[in-house]
Parts: sequence; C-alpha cells; structure tokens
Amino acid sequence: MSSEAGSEGDFHEMREPRVEKVVVHMGVGQGGRELGHAEDIIQEVTDQESVRTQAKRTEPDFGIRQGDPIGTKVTLRGEDAYDFLETALPLADVSSTQFDDTGNFSFGVEEHTEFPSQEYDPNVGIFGLDVTVNLVRPGYRIAKRDKATRSIPSNHRLTPEDAISFLEANFDVTVEEADDE
Repeated sequence: MSSEAGSEGDFHEMREPRVEKVVVHMGVGQGGRELGHAEDIIQEVTDQESVRTQAKRTEPDFGIRQGDPIGTKVTLRGEDAYDFLETALPLADVSSTQFDDTGNFSFGVEEHTEFPSQEYDPNVGIFGLDVTVNLVRPGYRIAKRDKATRSIPSNHRLTPEDAISFLEANFDVTVEEADDE
C-alpha cells in the first residue's frame, strides 16, 4: 500500500459494512381473515408482494398443523432495504443486546399504525411486525458460493461493534447499551 492511501485513516471499501437484506415478518398464528389483513398491511408498509409462511411442525396446544399458513414475510434488498430501514428504525428502540456475533440484528415494531403510511382501521385491528437485518462486508459471497467455498477470515468478519457504528453513522440512530442486571 502506498503512504497516500494510509493517510486517509482506516477506511477501506472492502471493510465497509452494507445491508445484504431486510426481512419483515408478521406471525399471525392462523390463516383466514387475520392473515389476509396481515398480508395487506405488510405489503402497504414495504411496497412489496408478501409470501405466506407455513408451520414447520404440528403444535396441538395452539391448534396448528404442519403446513398451515401462519404468517407472512417480505425480503427487501438493495435500495428498498435502506429506504425501509430509514422509516422503521426511528420507530424502534434498538439495544446492543439485539445484535448477534456476526453483526446481524433484529427489532420489533409493536403497532403497524406507527408507520407514517398507516392509519388505524377498527375492522383490521393492530398488528406488530418483526424486522431482521442482515449486514455483510464485500467478499462474504466466498462462504456461500458453490465452487471453491472458503471461510471468511476472522479479521474480515463483522462484529457487533462494527454493526452498531455502521447503524449509528448511516441511519442516525442511537443504539442503547445493554444493562448489566
């Protein structure tokens, strides 16, 4: 590396985190009218077509059989993911405990009516939704590709601290520190 490149600090574009995908999920627990309302809400909030999720196994206590539709989800990538996060992150309190070891994080929005595009409809009710954000660095594809798969070197993996600083710098959000209780 030349001395000019080092004078800019520690910035290197291959080390810069980015949002790979955002998954927005609503678990209703049953099919029918409730699931239809949830699909409509999630499509309005994300401007994307939703997909139904099915029960993986039978749960007799909840009256759910394997294969029953119980929820809906949307996966956002690229600019759609960034736009959604700019809208959704101010609605949630993000804590450092919500980050995993690889820098991904999840948060919930308790009421869909908190989104600017949504209003309360007594015929629909109020639904909450879960948001999972997957952060990566350029070069992560080598761990997922079919041929010549390699593991990500430990110095290139995202840490929770990297993800928190990325979030605070790009989305104007303050991540709360975890209480040691």
